[in-house]
Amino acid sequence: MLLVQLMKPFYTKHEAGRIKLVFAYQYFSIRKEDELFHFIPVEGKEIIVNATTLQVENLSEVFVFQKGNRFIRLPLYQLLLVSDIHIHLLSIIEATNNDSVSTSIEGAEEIIQQLEQENYDRMIDYSLLHRNEALFHEIQEIKNTDGGCHL
Repeated sequence: MLLVQLMKPFYTKHEAGRIKLVFAYQYFSIRKEDELFHFIPVEGKEIIVNATTLQVENLSEVFVFQKGNRFIRLPLYQLLLVSDIHIHLLSIIEATNNDSVSTSIEGAEEIIQQLEQENYDRMIDYSLLHRNEALFHEIQEIKNTDGGCHL
C-alpha cells in the first residue's frame, strides 16, 4: 500500500458544483515502503471532486511521482485504490468548504449593510415627502453616528 506523506494543493477553486484541486512540485508526495516519491506535474496535476457527492470526477488523470531516476505513474483511480489519498482529500475538501462558508457569511454581512443603508435612504425620502423634520433628523443622526439598527 502507498501512503500519502504530504498532500497540499497549490490552489483550490470552486466552479459549477465542483472543487478543483491543483497540485505543483513538492506539494504532494507518497511513500512506497521506505522510499519517498515526490509529485511532478508532467501529466496530470489536478483532482476534480463533485461538491455535492464528493466523488472524484477525473479518475483517468495520471499522476507521476519521482525519486531520483525512478518514476511511479498512477492513474487517479488506481491511486485511490492503493493509497490512503481519500483521507487527505476529505480533510482538504472540509477545509475548502469551511472557507467557502466564512466567505459566504462575509458576503452576506456586506449585503445586509448595503440593504440597511438603502433602507435609511428610503426612510429619509419618506420623511422629506411627508415634511416630517423630526423624523428626518432622527434618521440622519442614527445613520451618521454608527449606522446601527436602532429603528
